[in-house]
Amino acid sequence: MMSIQTLYQETIKFAAQKHTDKNQTIPGTNLPYAVHLSNVAMEILVASEKSKDFDPGFAVQVALLHDSLEDTDTSFQELENIFGKAVAEGVMALTKNSDLEKVHQMQDSLHRIKEQPKEIWAVKLADRITNLQTPPAHWSDQKIRNYKAEARLILQELKGGNDYLEQRLQEKINEYYCL
Repeated sequence: MMSIQTLYQETIKFAAQKHTDKNQTIPGTNLPYAVHLSNVAMEILVASEKSKDFDPGFAVQVALLHDSLEDTDTSFQELENIFGKAVAEGVMALTKNSDLEKVHQMQDSLHRIKEQPKEIWAVKLADRITNLQTPPAHWSDQKIRNYKAEARLILQELKGGNDYLEQRLQEKINEYYCL
């Protein structure tokens, strides 16, 4: 069995390369997208220390790969071949279905996440925690309000997934750009 450090290193190299190939940065910054992925994984690692019955290696891999199907040319088959079926299915659940109207994409993804192990729930919570930074300057007040409302929906739908991350997300929602 690989150490969590080796899993992390191998997975972040794969994910960083995929996102770099698309010249992706964190929205509103010039930071490489791998910084976001690393921040989500950091939330998972801290949560794993405060959680029972939690597989940190599995969760960290999914955290680092969570946007790879949605934002890069990575295929499900590629993820499954390299990282295994459970990781690929977790990433797929976290991927919004672009065939649906945007208004239905999050609810659909949350439904699919709830069919996955709790580690996948934790990745979604950690992702939104990490995303609740100062919003990009070009966002309208309405977009900011909608993003905060969506964070509340995520918290409500994924209650029972990870107590520590639920508390963290509630704190971030409370602090998020007050309008």
